Amino acid sequence: MKSWQYTKGLHELGNGLYAWLLPDGTWGYSNSGFITDAGESLMVDTLFDLKLTREMLDGLKRAVPAAAHIGTLVNTHSNGDHTFGNQLLAGSRIITSKACAQEMADRPPEELAHMMTNWRALGEAGEFLHETMGSRFDFSGIVYTAPTETFEGNLTLKVGAKEVRLVSVGPAHTRGDILAYVPADRTVFTGDILFNGGHPAVWAGPVANWIKACDLMLSWDVDVIVPGHGPITDKSAVRALKHYLEYVTIEASKRFAAGMDDVAATRDIAWDAFRDWTDIERIFINVNALYREYRKDPSPPDVPRLFGLMSGYHKELVAKGMHCEFCAAHRH
Repeated sequence: MKSWQYTKGLHELGNGLYAWLLPDGTWGYSNSGFITDAGESLMVDTLFDLKLTREMLDGLKRAVPAAAHIGTLVNTHSNGDHTFGNQLLAGSRIITSKACAQEMADRPPEELAHMMTNWRALGEAGEFLHETMGSRFDFSGIVYTAPTETFEGNLTLKVGAKEVRLVSVGPAHTRGDILAYVPADRTVFTGDILFNGGHPAVWAGPVANWIKACDLMLSWDVDVIVPGHGPITDKSAVRALKHYLEYVTIEASKRFAAGMDDVAATRDIAWDAFRDWTDIERIFINVNALYREYRKDPSPPDVPRLFGLMSGYHKELVAKGMHCEFCAAHRH
C-alpha cells in the first residue's frame, strides 16, 4: 500500500480520484471524496459547516478544472459532518438513500444550531456537545438542503465513462449508510462505515449489519479506501474495525447475560487493545446499541443520556492523567 500522508486538504488518488481530509478525524472532522472523468464530476459528502466546505470547494477548483461545476453530490449518510455543506452545491444533483434522506429531514442543521447555542441548558450532555463540536464549528447560516434524488438498494452512476456504484449497507452506523465504490480504480469511499484509528459510533445498528458491510468491502478488489474519518487506508483498517465490532458484540453479550446494565458493562469491558484509538468515550454508545438489540428495543438511542455518560467518562480520564493517551491530541 502507498503510504498516504494524513494532512489537511486535497490528496490525489490517481486517475481522476481525490480525497479531502480533515485531521485528526475526531468528532466532526470528516473526509470527502471527488471523482472526475471526461469533464464530469461527483463529490462524495460535504463537511460540517459552510466555512470548511467552502474551503474544500475552493481548493478543489484551484487544483482540478472539473470542480468548477460539480454535477453530482452523494451523501453517504445523514450525519451533519457529511451533509451540512450541501447548500453550497444546491444546484447539483444530490443523491442519497431513501433512509438517509428521511434522517436528514428529521434532524436538520437548524436543530443542531439551536442546541449548540443553548448548550448550557442541556447540562453535562450539552457541555460535551459544546466541547466536541459547538466550540470548533460554526453552525450559523446553515440551511437544510434536501437530496434531489433517493434510491433503495444499489444505484450505479456514470461520471464520464467511469462507473460509480452506490451500495446500501445500512442500517448500521445510521439508518441509511451507503458506500461509493469505483471498481475500475479499486477504490471505495466509505462514509462512516469506516472509522480509521477511532472508535466508531453505532447510532442505528444492528452491529451485525456493520460487520456484513466490512465483509463486503473485504470481498471487493480494492486497494484504496477513503474512510469517513481518519487517514486513507487499505483493507487492514476494515479488518481492524470488523475485529472491534465482533469483540464488543461478544463482550457486551456476556455482561448482558450476567445481568449488568449497559454502563456497568461498558466500564467492565477491557479496552486495552484499542487504547490508541481516538474518541474512546464512544464505547458508551456502542455497548448501549448492543443492549438495545439484546432487549429487542426498537427505540432510538437516548442521545442526551449518552452524551452525559461520555462527558463524565472524559472528565475521569482527564483527572487520571490519561487525557492524551485516550483522547484526541487537540483536546488539551
